[in-house]
Amino acid sequence: MFLRLSYIKMELYIIILSLTIVLSTDPESEHEGSQFTLCSDTGGGFYIGYDGEEVWHADFNEKTGVLTLPGFTGTMTFDGFYERGLGRLAQCRSNLLSFIKGFKSPPPEMDAPHTSIYPKDDVQLGVQNTLICHVSDFYPPSVNISWTKNNVNMTESASLSQYHPKTDGTFNIFSTMKFTPGEGDIYSCTVNHIALQGEPQTKIWDVESALLSVGPAVLCGVGLSLGVMGIAAGTFFFIKGNIF
Repeated sequence: MFLRLSYIKMELYIIILSLTIVLSTDPESEHEGSQFTLCSDTGGGFYIGYDGEEVWHADFNEKTGVLTLPGFTGTMTFDGFYERGLGRLAQCRSNLLSFIKGFKSPPPEMDAPHTSIYPKDDVQLGVQNTLICHVSDFYPPSVNISWTKNNVNMTESASLSQYHPKTDGTFNIFSTMKFTPGEGDIYSCTVNHIALQGEPQTKIWDVESALLSVGPAVLCGVGLSLGVMGIAAGTFFFIKGNIF
């Protein structure tokens, strides 16, 4: 069981509880399933993870569960998990009130983010692609991401994923932006987070450098794809086995 309680601006209290289950005792095939409940004075969340990756979460606004695995894994169901999430959220909020009274504004707990920027596909001039800004290992789960192209703000053209919790209590998030590579174009992704103490974290990506390093970029993309496929295949057997 992992517990994290924080006091941040506007008296927002957050608890993260995780239940981790080792799915195999064989060191060569060991996998880890995890269950997260997050609650605060303004909302909450319930997530199911596998080997550090989110596979399903409850959308309490839409009153339904959301599968976050790639489409090629086939049809999967999480029967009863949304109802379980409602129960865990109610329990979390009940515990939260007790912690707030007991700790009386605990000191802020923060982890600064790590940021990387890379293209989704091999870069070719004039061919539409997607830039990905990956922000990881931060806490609390509140971050601002902005984009520029040749020093012109492009943030409105970008999209943002939801926050993905990790087993260590930190979070990941992705921002993506479609673009068409042109000669001399330079893009940046800037991240603002409370743990950075007013010093934004900026990563630069330029078309010219990407064209000179196509080989490594392609290799990295292949590795990422294989990693996602491995996670998806393992998740299928994990859900089928009704571990939780």
